[in-house]
Amino acid sequence: MAAPKKGRGPAGGQGRPGRALALILIVMVALAGGMFLSGHTTPRLGIDLAGGTSITLEAQNQPGKPNAINQTNMDTAVGIIERRVNGLGVSEAEVQTQGNKNIIVNIPKGTNSKQAQEQVGTTAQLYFRPVLTVQASGPEEPKPSDSASPSASGTPKPGESAQGEDKAKDEDKPQGEEATGSEATPSASATTQGRAVTGALKKDDPTPAASDKPKASDSPEASPSADPATAKLQEEFAKLDCTDPKQRTEAGQGAKPSDSIVACGSNVPGSYEKYVLGPAEVSGRDVDDAKAAIDQRTGQWIVSMEFTSAGAKKFQTITGRLAQQQPPMNQFGIVLDGEVVSAPSVSQALSKNAQISGSFTQQSAEDLGNILSYGALPLTFKEVSVTTVTAALGSEQLKGGLIAGAIGLALVVLYLVVYYRGLSFIALLSLLVSGVLTYTIMSLLGPAIGFALNLPAVCGAIVAIGITADSFIVYFERVRDEIREGRTLRPAIERAWPRARRTILVSDFVSFLAAAVLFIVTVGKVQGFAFTLGLTTLLDVVVVFFFTKPLMTLMGRTKFFSKGGPWSGLDPKRLGAQPPLRRSRRVNAPTEPKEA
Repeated sequence: MAAPKKGRGPAGGQGRPGRALALILIVMVALAGGMFLSGHTTPRLGIDLAGGTSITLEAQNQPGKPNAINQTNMDTAVGIIERRVNGLGVSEAEVQTQGNKNIIVNIPKGTNSKQAQEQVGTTAQLYFRPVLTVQASGPEEPKPSDSASPSASGTPKPGESAQGEDKAKDEDKPQGEEATGSEATPSASATTQGRAVTGALKKDDPTPAASDKPKASDSPEASPSADPATAKLQEEFAKLDCTDPKQRTEAGQGAKPSDSIVACGSNVPGSYEKYVLGPAEVSGRDVDDAKAAIDQRTGQWIVSMEFTSAGAKKFQTITGRLAQQQPPMNQFGIVLDGEVVSAPSVSQALSKNAQISGSFTQQSAEDLGNILSYGALPLTFKEVSVTTVTAALGSEQLKGGLIAGAIGLALVVLYLVVYYRGLSFIALLSLLVSGVLTYTIMSLLGPAIGFALNLPAVCGAIVAIGITADSFIVYFERVRDEIREGRTLRPAIERAWPRARRTILVSDFVSFLAAAVLFIVTVGKVQGFAFTLGLTTLLDVVVVFFFTKPLMTLMGRTKFFSKGGPWSGLDPKRLGAQPPLRRSRRVNAPTEPKEA
């Protein structure tokens, strides 16, 4: 058998510990550099530490749907509200059910948090309704001629075109909005200050000529009727003052999708319009996707919409009919929570894809795209309470937690110094490396995945100190056991590692499994504890394998540790080491000559 080559240790050897230390040093420098370059030098804080707003929403019974409030619809609503808030870039917003009818939304302070609060309260279903009448709204009492018929204020003069930007000058009609398509030629009104919707026009769907469009007076939708419901609608429209926040909120509430309603809207901040809207023909569930974008032709912000297959058919039907109407009845109102968030006009039949263009800013385009994408909820909610959460209580609790963690860390350090003496230097450096890795990774995870540090997460990090210290103790005790058996330090370090490694991996696997199960089966802040516990458990394995073991190997080559002095923590006499076992040679007694 060939003799082993000199200079090589046993399996798992000690030959090049510097490589592992250099690798973990490079990783630490890279993480710290990324943290400073990104500008996120501190972990993002959750609502209990940074403060924010807590909103309680209560599901309302809907007419004709007595069993609509169920767990499936509540879970669906939670998912939609969460996507809507996260779509605004708000991180660590917590959305969860409470009981059978309530949803709690916690929004921490930060970018777009105020905007998210406004959209969270907007939780009703989204509908596309045809516009029957529109009129500027103010505190003044409407004139008798204006209240005689809802259509009077919005009916254009005979001979006016729906597309000319210098036509339809009725002062009561808001600036026009029009629907057109990405493949169609934009009409003149698409360049005015109003909003226009454009979409792909099918070849087999001819666009009706302007001369073929019926006048508003010929439309049955605009004509007054002796029907009591119509008379009531006319009365509500005449009395509606959209500058009054209460009236603006209550308008259209409680109506069925099949009902005609009055509603308020605002194309320009500070000014309001009131509408008479027909029955809903397309709902928010029919919108597959919507997002803000920049029109490459004009450089203006637009909102692109894509409908589902069923929604495309409905949208084609309603736009095909509206395209043949005179203003304002060629418009459809996008109604959310009873409020008209946009009322673009239509000049052609549209289908699966459409674009809303006009007087958009980036913010308003993103807001409308977010509403169209996530606005369709299976339930109607009432905002029960809005509570501002201050960070004062959380700061006190954090201070107390940090003090407790510091005391625990000090006790661990004291124990290591008293019991392990020189070995405590290796343990403290390992704890320092683990702390640096944990801090930098948490700081980078904030902007990357929206991770925010809350009080339970801080508790998880404190608990991880004990898990990490336990791994060091397991390894140190294995090394000391080898020395007790009479081995010198360098062989003891290498022989102790396989057994210690196995124990450390089993222990960390159990901790990580518990953290993973806790993260999956829980919601809210408890997930922060589970996430931090799992992260620090993984980092414990990295630190022990790539820092503690290689550093122990290097320290074993120094005189201070190899001689086993009293302050090294590896003194054979203090450990009660046995003398080295040596095989006794068998001495053969001289044989006496046999007698003949």
